[in-house]
Amino acid sequence: MSKSLKAALLSALVFPGCGHFSLKKPVQGSLLAFISIICIYVLFSSMMEIAQDISLQVQSGQIPLDMANLNELVLKEFNTNDTAEMTTSSYILGISWLVGIIDSFRIGRIQE
Repeated sequence: MSKSLKAALLSALVFPGCGHFSLKKPVQGSLLAFISIICIYVLFSSMMEIAQDISLQVQSGQIPLDMANLNELVLKEFNTNDTAEMTTSSYILGISWLVGIIDSFRIGRIQE
């Protein structure tokens, strides 16, 4: 397997920046990994906040414990809450993942 393909697959299937580490480019790999970790943190913290709010409502008895009702409420929360932060994080994560794949393939080609 060629260096470029191995690096691109590592970046695509494992995590952004892994391909750069395999190509001995730790600065670029660390930058991509850091950006991705921050985006994933923002996404998970936003989702956990919504889940916590719904959980508190269920515990207080405001919402009955019914799966169909909870599913509808979760969808409503995602649609009505200010999800611009989540959308921005999702786009940045996707872009960094794509940049990691393309750039690690490009660097691998140069090194070959």
